[in-house]
Amino acid sequence: MRIISGKFKGRTLKVPSSKFTRPTTDRVRETLFNLLNNQIDFDGIRVLDIYAGSGSFGLEAYSRGASEIHFIEKNFPVYKVLTENIEAMKNEINFKIFKMEAIRFSKISDHLSYDLIFADPPFFKDDIHQVVKNLLENHFLAENGILIIERSIQTREKDIAGFGIEPFKKIGDTLLYQFDAS
Repeated sequence: MRIISGKFKGRTLKVPSSKFTRPTTDRVRETLFNLLNNQIDFDGIRVLDIYAGSGSFGLEAYSRGASEIHFIEKNFPVYKVLTENIEAMKNEINFKIFKMEAIRFSKISDHLSYDLIFADPPFFKDDIHQVVKNLLENHFLAENGILIIERSIQTREKDIAGFGIEPFKKIGDTLLYQFDAS
């Protein structure tokens, strides 16, 4: 796995060897970031990477100019790999890792708002529907903010019912859903 673009282009990232992670492929990240480039300016934005795993999404956003990245990762071995990937950037990255479950984090009432939120739960983890509801109801998105959820084509029907929207993009067996700040 590697950083696709920006000041750390080509930098490889460690991938956790855990049954609890399913890293976003370079192809999916590249397609997603190409789409996002048409919607937002990455310079100086605040990003939240939920179910962070290796941190590839947040670190990609940082490489493209985001100024502050927050990661949510509860699994300790995965958390260790995430920490190593952040430290390997050897830069003054403004980051914070919240070692807690996404559902708990999404219920926090005293929080920052984010310009870009990415959630990539394990494909069959269904708490994502409640997490998204909490994030939207608790105003985690900044004005003009974007929330992207990565899911499997295998959970499509359940996700459409849970999110109340259709996916906006299909890449292989990956479906992407988007919510905008209202």
